[in-house]
Amino acid sequence: MTLKTLLAYGLAAGVFTTLLLFTIHQSNLPHVASSRVVNERQVIQANLPTKNTLRHEEQPRTTSNKDQEVVSSSCVPQKKFVFIKTHKTGTTTTINIFQRYAIYNKLKVLMPVGQGPLSWPFPPKENEYVHTPDEKYDALMHHFVYNKTWLRTKFPPETKYISIIREPFSHLKCQISYYHLAKILRVNGHGNAVKVFLQNPWRYRNRSETFFPHVNITWDGTRNPMTFDMGWPAERADEEEEARKYINQLDTEFTLVMILEYLDESVVLLRRLMCWELRDVLLYSKSKNTRPYSYKTYVATPEELENHRRWSAIDYMLYNTFNNSLWRKINAQGPDFYDEVTYYRRTKNEVSEFCTRTKERDSIGKQPMVVAPSKWNAEFKVDKTYCSYITKTRTMSLDRLMKGRKYTKKEMSYAVIDQIINYRLLSRGLPTFNSRHDAHAAGIQKLRTRLFVDKRPK
Repeated sequence: MTLKTLLAYGLAAGVFTTLLLFTIHQSNLPHVASSRVVNERQVIQANLPTKNTLRHEEQPRTTSNKDQEVVSSSCVPQKKFVFIKTHKTGTTTTINIFQRYAIYNKLKVLMPVGQGPLSWPFPPKENEYVHTPDEKYDALMHHFVYNKTWLRTKFPPETKYISIIREPFSHLKCQISYYHLAKILRVNGHGNAVKVFLQNPWRYRNRSETFFPHVNITWDGTRNPMTFDMGWPAERADEEEEARKYINQLDTEFTLVMILEYLDESVVLLRRLMCWELRDVLLYSKSKNTRPYSYKTYVATPEELENHRRWSAIDYMLYNTFNNSLWRKINAQGPDFYDEVTYYRRTKNEVSEFCTRTKERDSIGKQPMVVAPSKWNAEFKVDKTYCSYITKTRTMSLDRLMKGRKYTKKEMSYAVIDQIINYRLLSRGLPTFNSRHDAHAAGIQKLRTRLFVDKRPK
């Protein structure tokens, strides 16, 4: 064998060895998923004392298409749920999702006998809600102060608990406007009522704390009202450490507490956690459930915000806890979550435009809108009936569909009185009542207007 031949064999052996070693090295490297990793997403602070961002160590792991298919195929729609409808937090908009789901799936809803809230602030009496023959229920979604003990007597252990809250300062502004608190607090003649109040909230405590004689409880529309709806008494507003324990317990009991400032993200997460369809959770983007008022866009000074954080500290605890919980759950969803949020917004706007046109002109005989399939939904049609449901902006409209008929006059007489009506009665020196029947029996009429008629014996 010549020297030239030996060199050729040696070169070939060297190349083979190098390729073999490179292959072995590559096989020992960790697998890098081809799908993109979600970039760090900053969350709007919304006047919170701490910045809420998705930290790098909390980034969701990437999943293969096979993993996603397994999750999808094992997903079972959740058809037992309780939606705690808190006050002035966007619930008039979001309850539409739960009402539609109950109608389409023929769920047994624990409903009030008359139109309005289920009860306030205690669980309903036996004659205040519609009973099923077997006393078993699938859903609850009307105004009701969270009471775990009572709810567990009506709903099975697998029931999902859902609610929604909002940033506390924006909530305060809405509360002062809706309940006409400026007049009660006597700050309505001094310009910006919110600014005046937040200069020293403790000064107005005797006026902001309101005692409701018919239920023997105190309520404060300016101090921790969201936590009150979640079951924490107003009388315990100074017990912050105990309240923290209570809120942490709520975090274990609720499947999801949505955040109004991040409604689209919350709804997409709701769809995933409940294993519902896209058509189930679309909202009408042109819904107008807002009221203009002079201080709506007011930005508080740092001193005013600090006073509010101290005054309504438990509501800030509640918001911080569930805001963090929301983003923690979003982080666990995988890298395509924000793609779905973008798709949800686009589809919501397209469906809303179609339904607006359907409302504005006679669409009989017109073709329904077809929403094409995607990785998050099957194909579905948006017809006139769907549009009529999604565009309902008043709770009572879909209540009649869930009930299957209109309310009778007798049923309406036993309706629980809205909190705001009792608040207005108090502001005029009148007694408070649990139901319209009780008020009428005492001689107070025309409760649905602000011009109450007092026909009590003089």
